[in-house]
Amino acid sequence: MRGEYKVRGGKLVAVDVEVVDGRLARAHVSGDFFLEPDSALEDIDAALNGMPADSSVKELAAAIENALDDDVAMIGFNPESVGIAVRRALGHALRWEDLTFDVIPARVLDPAMHVALDQVISEDVGAGSRNPTFRFWDWDAPLVVIGSFQSYRNEIDQEGADKYGIQVVRRISGGGAMFMEPGNCITYSLVTPGALVEGLSFEQSYAFLDDWVLGALAEVGVNARYVPLNDIASDKGKIGGAAQRRFTDGTVLHHVTSAYDIDANKMLEVLRIGREKLSDKGTKSANKRVDPMRSQTGMSREAIMSSFLDYFKNRYDTVDADYTAEDLARAEELVATKFSTPEWTFRVP
Repeated sequence: MRGEYKVRGGKLVAVDVEVVDGRLARAHVSGDFFLEPDSALEDIDAALNGMPADSSVKELAAAIENALDDDVAMIGFNPESVGIAVRRALGHALRWEDLTFDVIPARVLDPAMHVALDQVISEDVGAGSRNPTFRFWDWDAPLVVIGSFQSYRNEIDQEGADKYGIQVVRRISGGGAMFMEPGNCITYSLVTPGALVEGLSFEQSYAFLDDWVLGALAEVGVNARYVPLNDIASDKGKIGGAAQRRFTDGTVLHHVTSAYDIDANKMLEVLRIGREKLSDKGTKSANKRVDPMRSQTGMSREAIMSSFLDYFKNRYDTVDADYTAEDLARAEELVATKFSTPEWTFRVP
């Protein structure tokens, strides 16, 4: 069996391996990495041979580390990357190329429905009743979506929210608040099996799951990079931020919101934390609009989403999909029984 893993910003690691009586055998590591001294390659192979076939990435990496002298230099790869390649060889870890994604284009819905659909789709992917899914959000009313662990009163200025008739919904993933008015930002959700991020730390998984979007941004003229833990930035500043939730069955919900054309003055009347962040940056007052995607691309929001969608579909194996009547009915039920209830919204006061 053969598994490969391309280290983000590094080199390709490949492992050819067999399993005999439940243990790894005849393991051979190769790739375009650098290793000094070169004799350490045999030590890495030897460390893998005899390991239980169900060893985790952490266990495989520890075996390699214990087998290597302190003066060994692994350049462009590391013990964890070897472990991931082994797990992929054995079918425990997946590559993008192993998956077919349902792709759902932007559909205008009540924004709270999109919060609920994140849960509906994640449950279905986890149950194996639907493909991994990539979808854009679009909405027809203003809403602030706060992170699962944020304090409502620390985040929301209720007087400002009431002034503009903006409701607040708590989502199931962590991260910060999303100030959402129709047409002001670009949001997508990606739901995948946990095996796609097998062996990656949370920080690594953020960059891994959004590596494609850096290429998509380049297509529309934005030179972007990932800034740990969860920001996407360009030469002219932050563009967007990511949030993630990992379910007990391993399913990963990952979504990103990028500012297209936000009324910053209104946002700062509604979000308390926005004022604090601007203060930290030494900014005395906000510009009337925050528009990194619009100003840097000169493109309409719809054109950017269309370009992103095409890029994703050209890069990965996809099928066109849409929400079913059952999806929408389940989401509506969740909005009524969970996401619109005070118990959920104020669960962190």
